[in-house]
Formats: sequence, C-alpha cells, structure tokens
Amino acid sequence: MNPSIEPAPSSPIVVGIEAGLLTIAFNRPEKKNSITSAMYQTMVDALAGAEQDPAVRAVLFRGSPEIFSAGNDLEDFMKRPPAGLDSPVVQFLTRISTASKPVLAAVSGPAVGIGTTLLLHCDLVYAADTARFSLPFAALGLCPEAASSLLLPQIAGYQRAAEKLLTGDAFDAQEAFAMGFVNKVLPAGEVLAYAHAQARKLVALPPASLRVTKSLLKGGAGGEAKIAARIGEELTHFSQMLRAPEAREAMSAFFEKRKPDFSRFS
Repeated sequence: MNPSIEPAPSSPIVVGIEAGLLTIAFNRPEKKNSITSAMYQTMVDALAGAEQDPAVRAVLFRGSPEIFSAGNDLEDFMKRPPAGLDSPVVQFLTRISTASKPVLAAVSGPAVGIGTTLLLHCDLVYAADTARFSLPFAALGLCPEAASSLLLPQIAGYQRAAEKLLTGDAFDAQEAFAMGFVNKVLPAGEVLAYAHAQARKLVALPPASLRVTKSLLKGGAGGEAKIAARIGEELTHFSQMLRAPEAREAMSAFFEKRKPDFSRFS
C-alpha cells in the first residue's frame, strides 16, 4: 500500500499487501478509529494470514493522519465484553504478541488504551510529533491489558510505568520516546513514509534471520510464555472489574458526558 494513498472509506479496517508488506490500517475516523469486536476479528484474520503467507515479510499498523486509535469502542465493548481466551480482542493480543515476523507501527494523533498497549508488542514504532498516548484503565474502573503491566515497566522502568498506568495522564511523543517504546519522532507529514522506508529495509533482508533475531529478542524480554500468562491474568481481573460498580459508574459518566464520582467506593 502506497503511503500517499489513503484507505478506502468503506471498511473500518483496511488490509493491503504490497511488495512483501502487510498494512493494517484503522479507518473509522468518524468514531476516532475506536475498535469493535468485528474489527479485532479482521485484524486476527490478517495476522493469521501473514504468518502463513511467505510473501509477507513484515506488518505495519497505521491509523488516520488525525488519530491512531481511541481504543475500544466502549458501546460495542459493553455489548460484547471479552468472555474468554477465544474472544476476538484476546485472539488479537495473542496474534500480535506471538507474531514471528517484524511488526511496525506509524502513529499520528491520539493513541488511547489498546491504541497504546498494542505498540508494546511492535518491534519498531515511529510517532508523529502530533502523537499523544494514554492508558486510562484505572480511570475507567479497570486494570491494564495486553500484558502492559509486564511490558511497560520492563521498557520504561517501574516509576514511569506506574505513573502512566495509575493516573492515566496523557503524554506526548517525546515522552514516549524517552520511555523507550517509540523509536523515532518525526513531523506528522513524514512519519508514514519513514515507517514504510524502514519496513522496506526489513522486507529486503533474509526472512529467517529476522524471525530468529526477533525470537531471541522476545525471549530475552521475558518470553512469550510470560506475556501470555500476564495477558490471561489481566483478563481475569479485567473481566471481573468490568462488571463491578466502579466500572459501571465510569462507563455511565462517559456516555452521559459527565465527570465520574467514585467517592462512595472504598
């Protein structure tokens, strides 16, 4: 997919393969690229296909120029909460965390919730100077997901990870770069072309060498088994908390466009 060509407006996830690069583009700008269960399933199928297709050498996630992703579509999420390891969102996390081929991301504008945590599973992340990141799980009465409670402290250090996961405060691309999960910050008009150029470098390299190198890197960071175990542990807490009064108050406040009141909870 040529970086100068915007995805067609008909599909909320646009998947394309060109010259060895599989591109997965969030394409729901009217909903701030918030992700539904059906969108997760589309990405699961795309990542599964990439693993089996020898023509695919690398994967690139991108959003719209104005926004990467606002995270889960809360209305859809409340109607179809993750019920277990076979739910589309958990399948997506399993696929992206175990992908054997290089995974890149080009981020412009806000990346909220899983819009940020999915980046922790990418090998290379390039951010526009317009990018903003946030992890508002605690503010929603929930807990971290996507093994972010394991990976973010490993990448950024405990105190930085605790500040972002406990407060949910937004932070910019330069801080994400300093924390270590963004490789480079670029002007907004250059980030996608740069990510494509980096992807083309990887596509031209020996695929077996890339797979083995990535496997060794992932093993050194704690290994797929630890990541899978943490995803499951987080899911257990997340599912319980999603049904608790605190989360109901947070969600009600979101839909009613008011500030939540947690003062009655202990």
